[in-house]
Amino acid sequence: MNYRHAFHAGNFADVFKHAVLLALLDALTAKDKPLCYLDTHAGRGRYALDDAQADKTGEWREGIGRVFAAAPSLPAPLHDYARAIHAFNPDGRLRVYPGSPALAARALRERDRLLLCETQEEEAAGLREVFRADLRAHVHNRDGYAAMNALLPPPEKRGLVLVDPPFEAQAEEFRVIENALAAAHARWPTGVYAVWYPIKRRALVMPFQRWLGSRGWRDVLLAELLVRPDDSPLRLNGAGFAIINTPWQFEAKLATMLPALKSVLAQAPGASHRLQVLA
Repeated sequence: MNYRHAFHAGNFADVFKHAVLLALLDALTAKDKPLCYLDTHAGRGRYALDDAQADKTGEWREGIGRVFAAAPSLPAPLHDYARAIHAFNPDGRLRVYPGSPALAARALRERDRLLLCETQEEEAAGLREVFRADLRAHVHNRDGYAAMNALLPPPEKRGLVLVDPPFEAQAEEFRVIENALAAAHARWPTGVYAVWYPIKRRALVMPFQRWLGSRGWRDVLLAELLVRPDDSPLRLNGAGFAIINTPWQFEAKLATMLPALKSVLAQAPGASHRLQVLA
């Protein structure tokens, strides 16, 4: 696998992903009982926006760069996300972008647990360094899909699984996700599963969405943000989340968050958002 998230950290898809992730964790931590967070493709945990990899693409400027610049006038649904990013940049200069594990760790409580899986040794080493003093976090240098099979259900009996692969081969990745989800849901049907996916061509996404709709699972919600029309196969036009066992009233929360994200992140006429309940 050649993918390195450092080239893309903080782009619009990360902003969408992490704003929704924090909202999910906020909903789950509203209950007092402890929970488990499993990240199947955790990356290194945090990224420097002033290094050569991030500078080469500059994608963060159209993502977190916009959010940071608009902080005084951000729509209210994005305030929690913006505060989380500012916590990693306390001097007011945007130089660090936290990955999903770091944001989740900040949102979770002392009695919660994080299982962080990363298959690339260099990235896993960076992840261990980020979490060396956090006793809640367990870093696994292993395939995240295999970890779903080995680590679920967790002893806590409640929690969130974030499935966020690099999608180097889109159609094939969706089939791998389907197999992993079917097996995990059979063992842990009450867990919350959030699958992030890229949107280049709609035709690549539709078979996965049809598969989800055919499973008969409870409370399956699709949330999508497109920063431009989804008619170019050569670029990332948008991103989506498929959420299984969606928390109570979460759809209403996303109904206010998605328009706010679109207003800040749109890059071309035809930018859009949508919510769809599948089951």
